[in-house]
Amino acid sequence: MATTTLTKQTHDETVADGIVLIDFWAAWCGPCRQFGPIFEAASETHPDVTFAKVDTEAEQELSAEYGIRSIPTLIVYRDGIPVFGQPGALPSHALEDLIGQVKSLDMDDVRARYEEAKAKAATQSAG
Repeated sequence: MATTTLTKQTHDETVADGIVLIDFWAAWCGPCRQFGPIFEAASETHPDVTFAKVDTEAEQELSAEYGIRSIPTLIVYRDGIPVFGQPGALPSHALEDLIGQVKSLDMDDVRARYEEAKAKAATQSAG
C-alpha cells in the first residue's frame, strides 16, 4: 500500500481504526527527504498498516493541533489511540522495529491506561 495524504478533513476517519503511521514533513526539509523513501518502502511491506503523510506547509492547522515543532515527526495510532510520537528521521531498521512493537501491543492494557490518563487529565484541568 502506498502512502496517503492526510488532511484535517480526513484525519479523524483515518486514525480511527487499525495501525496508522503519520509522517509530518515539508518539501524544503532535508531530513524529511531522507526519511520519505524509508517511509514509502515500509508502506509497501506492511499492507495492513496505513501510512499517511502531512505536508506541514499545506496543513498548518493540523500541524499546530499536534504541536509539531520539528520535522520530520512521526506519530503512530492504533485503534484510534496515539501510542507513539517522536521527531526525527528513523532509519529503516528502527521503523521496522517500531511497527513490530505497535503490532504486538496489548490493546486492552493500552485502552485502560489511556482512559486512566484521560480521566486524570480531566480531573486536573477541572481542579
